[in-house]
Amino acid sequence: MAKLTTAELIDAFKELSLIELSEFVKAFEETFDVTAAAPVAVAGAAAPAAVAEEAEEQTEFDVVLEAAGDKKIQVIKEVRALTSLGLKEAKDLVDSAPKAVLEGANKEAADKAKEALEGAGATVTLK
Repeated sequence: MAKLTTAELIDAFKELSLIELSEFVKAFEETFDVTAAAPVAVAGAAAPAAVAEEAEEQTEFDVVLEAAGDKKIQVIKEVRALTSLGLKEAKDLVDSAPKAVLEGANKEAADKAKEALEGAGATVTLK
């Protein structure tokens, strides 16, 4: 196997979704028995930054379609309304559930998307 350069690795990572990248990081951590978290040198100085980082992480949510339910056509319509996907892409997304519909959405947008999809009969989770 040819060794990849740093630039080639970065290009490969750019093509991954947030969920795929998260899964890669977890697998990397397990394989090499390391952690990707930044070490905390001074607890007193780093504590406010850690609190701010936690608050920042909680403002972005992934809307994950777990199952389409009985009203698949309505769910496809809602997926199209929430995203810029065409009919075929939206149908493929619904057929391949569980799958992320929105990634990195704010709390308000994620809640609205969840309500709309659940109203159409889908099973949805926020992550």
